[in-house]
Amino acid sequence: METIKHERPLGATNSSAEDRTLLLLRPRGFCAGVVRAIEVVRLAIEQFGCPIYVHKEIVHNRHVVNELAEQGAVFVDSLDDVPQGALVIFSAHGVPPQVRERARERKLQVIDATCPLVTKVHLEVIRYARQNYTIVLIGHRYHDEVVGTIGEAPGSIQLISQIEEVDALEVPNPDRVVCLTQTTLSIDDTQEIISQLKKRFPAIIAPASQDICYATQNRQMAVKSLGKHADAVLVVGAKNSSNSNRLTEVARRGGTAAYLITEAADILPQWVEGLRYVAITAGASTPEVLVQQVMNRLKSMGFNRVEEVEWVEENVNFVLPPELKPGQLSVDFGGVYGAK
Repeated sequence: METIKHERPLGATNSSAEDRTLLLLRPRGFCAGVVRAIEVVRLAIEQFGCPIYVHKEIVHNRHVVNELAEQGAVFVDSLDDVPQGALVIFSAHGVPPQVRERARERKLQVIDATCPLVTKVHLEVIRYARQNYTIVLIGHRYHDEVVGTIGEAPGSIQLISQIEEVDALEVPNPDRVVCLTQTTLSIDDTQEIISQLKKRFPAIIAPASQDICYATQNRQMAVKSLGKHADAVLVVGAKNSSNSNRLTEVARRGGTAAYLITEAADILPQWVEGLRYVAITAGASTPEVLVQQVMNRLKSMGFNRVEEVEWVEENVNFVLPPELKPGQLSVDFGGVYGAK
């Protein structure tokens, strides 16, 4: 494979008229928070033995969940399904305080795999709520991350998902309003909503740019860097993965046909029939093995060249929870792209 930095025009390499090219985007797939969460489960199984209980999906990808279940993890929707005194892991999306309280009531041993970037938003909610701010949270109502964030201060938070909802907001004090965001949103959509919020509430405190996580931003920017060079974009990710859905939307907003697929078998031949350039990316909870399977299926459809298109190099790691012994990150699930 050849790596083409994003500054270089795509398609500039010598090729024949018959060449059909896959543009393999970098960065893609697992982010540091996902690698950490999966490693938390793997190390817990190794160090404490089975069964290990996990509250909700550890990350939004069934392939990952099924792999960990085969290793001995038991996934539950409610802590009432966890035997009293057992070990439970909270997922990367975070939980509301009520779940932590329920864990204490049941005397559960807890290891928290919440992504540090999600924890950062939780702490911001707590801080602003204590200062009597109205918190406008931009996010998707039933997403696990949003449920956990709202739980920190439900009386202080108003949730919106679309720009049309801004005008309907009513706050006690327009001079004490702060805006926070779910970490896996579309950069463009979020900026439009924030701009409208600033018009409505000139004194509003806007969220730090880091509230949308680095991995979400990088993967969206990699898709944007394609411009019109791709005839179609395939996003490998789960249907309930917020950042995977946003990648699909970003591609379509740029005028490129885009399809969200969970695995190679989802690809319909008519999507790529007659196309010369098809780009592949993956959501932040998608293992690299699924990307490789998609590549192999497209190669069988006549795509005989692969170009790696790099937007930026990622080198981010998060510290493991203190309950676990330090160890080298070894998550691969067929090869983790970008994990250090």
